[in-house]
Amino acid sequence: MDRVPALEEPLKKLLGGPTAKVMAEHLDLHTVGDLLHHYPRRYEERGQLTKLAELPLDEDVTVVAQVADARVHTFNGGRGQRLEITITDGSGRLQLVFFGRGIHKPHKELLPGSRAMFAGKVSMFNRRMQLAHPTYAKLGADAAEGDDAVDIDSWAGALIPLYPACKGLESWKIAKAVDAVLPSAQEAVDPLPEALREGRGFVPLPEALLKVHRPHTKADIEDARQRLKWDEAFVLQVALARRRHADGQLPAAARRPAPGGLLDAFDAKLPFTLTEGQEKVSKEIFDDLATEHPMHRLLQGEVGSGKTMVALRAMLAVVDSGGQAAMLAPTEVLAQQHHRSITEMMGELAEGGLLGGSEQGTKVVLLTGSMGMPARRQALLDLVTGEAGLVIGTHALIEDKVQFHDLGLVVVDEQHRFGVEQRDALRGKGKQPPHLLVMTATPIPRTVAMTVFGDLETSVLDQLPAGRSPIASHVVPAQDKPHFLARAWERVREEVDKGHQAYVVCPRIGDDEEEAKTAKGKKKAEEAETADKRPPLAVIETAGQLAKGPLQGLRVEILHGRMQPDDKDAVMRRFGAGEVDVLVATTVIEVGVNVPNATAMVIMDADRFGVSQLHQLRGRVGRGSAPGLCLLVTDMPEASPARARLNAVAATLDGFELSRIDLEQRREGDVLGQAQSGVRSSLRMLTVIDDEEVIAAAREEAVSVVAADPDLVHLPGLRTALDALLDKDREQYLDKG
Repeated sequence: MDRVPALEEPLKKLLGGPTAKVMAEHLDLHTVGDLLHHYPRRYEERGQLTKLAELPLDEDVTVVAQVADARVHTFNGGRGQRLEITITDGSGRLQLVFFGRGIHKPHKELLPGSRAMFAGKVSMFNRRMQLAHPTYAKLGADAAEGDDAVDIDSWAGALIPLYPACKGLESWKIAKAVDAVLPSAQEAVDPLPEALREGRGFVPLPEALLKVHRPHTKADIEDARQRLKWDEAFVLQVALARRRHADGQLPAAARRPAPGGLLDAFDAKLPFTLTEGQEKVSKEIFDDLATEHPMHRLLQGEVGSGKTMVALRAMLAVVDSGGQAAMLAPTEVLAQQHHRSITEMMGELAEGGLLGGSEQGTKVVLLTGSMGMPARRQALLDLVTGEAGLVIGTHALIEDKVQFHDLGLVVVDEQHRFGVEQRDALRGKGKQPPHLLVMTATPIPRTVAMTVFGDLETSVLDQLPAGRSPIASHVVPAQDKPHFLARAWERVREEVDKGHQAYVVCPRIGDDEEEAKTAKGKKKAEEAETADKRPPLAVIETAGQLAKGPLQGLRVEILHGRMQPDDKDAVMRRFGAGEVDVLVATTVIEVGVNVPNATAMVIMDADRFGVSQLHQLRGRVGRGSAPGLCLLVTDMPEASPARARLNAVAATLDGFELSRIDLEQRREGDVLGQAQSGVRSSLRMLTVIDDEEVIAAAREEAVSVVAADPDLVHLPGLRTALDALLDKDREQYLDKG
C-alpha cells in the first residue's frame, strides 16, 4: 500500500482524538496540510502588550496583558459570587468576569502584576467591554508547569504567533499542535513553476511555512507572506483561467436582433432615452451574443441604475433572432415584480398572439412554484411550443418538467442567491449552451470581480437614470438619544402627510414558534448579567407597537418570507397602489422591489445587517422624483465598530466604496465556495482588497501558463495544488460558474 503523503496525514493520528475533533468541527482543519496552512492572524512581540482599546466587539480574541487588580463581589443576597479582574496594557483596561465555582482558580492564580495570555469573546456590559469566563495561560516567570502554561522560550524569536482560535482551542494550544506537524513542512509540494518562483525571487514553500509559523524577525514574516499570498492568488487564477479556456471551446448559437423586429419596436416606444452607460453596456452584450461561443457576462450596477432595462433589451434581441430568453429571480416576490414591470414596459408587445397584441410581439409568461395547476400547464405549453419568447420565474424554471423550444439566453438576477446546480440545470435546457448574463446590484470592487467572478467578463453601470432623487441617510442612536427615535417616527408621519409611503425593516419575523426557541436557549440566572444583547426586533411585534403608538391612524401592514405567496403578492400590490402607508418588513424587500412613491425607510437594529445589505435596502427609497430618507436605528454605543460601520453607510451613496468597507470588515468569505458567504476562506493570506497588484499579476501569469499548457501536463505540483483547492464542491462551483 502507498504511504500517505506527509501533508495528507489525518491530524487525529498526530494530535489525538479530542484536539483533532475540535479542529475539524470548528476550524475545518483535517490534515497536516490544513494545519500548516492555518496561519497566525498576527504576532505579539515578547515583552509588549496588546492594545486593549482596539479590540473588536463580538469576536474571539487572544490578548497578552497584565493583571491590575482583582475583586470578588457577591449578589443574590450573598448566594452568588462574581470575580472581576481588570487587566491593562498601559493604555487601556479590560474587565474579565468569572462566576460561581469558576472563580477560585483564577482568583488564586491571577494576582496583580502577573502577565498572561487571555482568550475569550469580547462583549459589552454596562457600556464597558469585557471578557466573560476567558481561558488564560500565564507567561514567562509567572508560568507554572502544566497544560495552561506557555513556554515562550520554545518560540525561537521575540515574536509570539497568535492563531485564529475557537472556543475550546486557544491560540497557544494551536501553536503546540503546529509544533508537532512543522517537520512535515519539508515535504510540501511547490505549486509555483520554478521559472516563475525564481523570476519573482520567492522563497521555497517549505521555508515560507517555517517562517510564517516560527519567525525570528519581522523580515521572516514578510518573506513568508509575500510567497504564500502569491500561491493563493496564482492557484485560484489558474483555476479560473482554465475555466475560461474551456468555456471558449464550447459552441453556441449566435443571436443577432432582426432589423425592424421586436427590439426596434420596443426602443421606439420608450418614453426616455437610454443613459450613456446603458448604451455602452448594451453594445458589449450584443457583441457577445453575436459570437458562436456562450457569453458569460456579469452586469453590475448600482441600485436603480437600470440593469433590468439593459437585460430586457438583450432578451428581446434573442427573441428577435428566433430564440427564447429566461430570467431567473431569487424570490417569488421579485419574480412577480419583474413580470409586472416587464409586461408594463412592453405594453402590447408583451401580448404576442393575443387579440389586440402587436404583430411583432411575443408572449411573456411567469412561472413560480406556487402557481395554480391550469396556469402552470398553460405556461409550460407556451414554453415548449415557443409561443412564449420570454419567461420570468424562480427556481421552478429549473424543474425537469420545464422544456424550452429554443433557449438562447439565461439572465440570472442577484447571482449570489443562486446555487450553482440551479444555474447549471437551466443551462442544460438549451439545444446548445445558452448565453449567460448575471446581474448583481451589490457593487463588487474590481479585484473581487477578478477573484470571485474571474470566469465572467464584467460590465459596470455606474450612472443613475435622470429623474432619480438623492437619498439622505442618518444614524439614529436610540439608546443614547431616545428623542432621536421619536423624531424618526415624526418624520415618517410627515412623509405620509405629503402623500408618500414608508418602509420599516426589522431583522426578524417574530412568532410564537421563534419565541419558544429563544426562551429555551436563555442563559442561567447567574450569567444573565453578562448575557448578550437583547434579541433582534421582529416585524410582527414592531408593526403592532407602531400601529398602536407613534404611527397610530396610519395604514400599517406587514410582509415577510413566511407568508403565503398570494398574501405577499396582495400586500405588495396594495403597497404599490398606495393603499398602505407603512410596510413593516424583513429583508424580503431587499432586491428589486420598486415603489417610486416610497420615500422613507427606517431600519431597526441596523447594526445587525451587513454594509452591502444596508445599501441594498436603502436603494428601495428615492426611486421617484421626491428625495429619499433612510434612518439607521441602533442601540450600539458610539465607540463601537458597529457604529463606525453605520456612520460609513450614512456618509456615502457610493456602493463600490461601501463594498470595500464591507469586505475589509467581513474578510472575503470563501470566494470559491458560496461566493461572499463569510465561511472559512480558501484565501487565508490574500486579502482581495489590499492585494490588488498581486491578483492582477497572478492573473496575467495564470493566463500565459494555461495558454501554453491547458491540462498542466508539465506542472504536476500546480496540478496537485489545484486538486487540493478544488475539492469536488468547488470544482463544480467553477464548472457551473
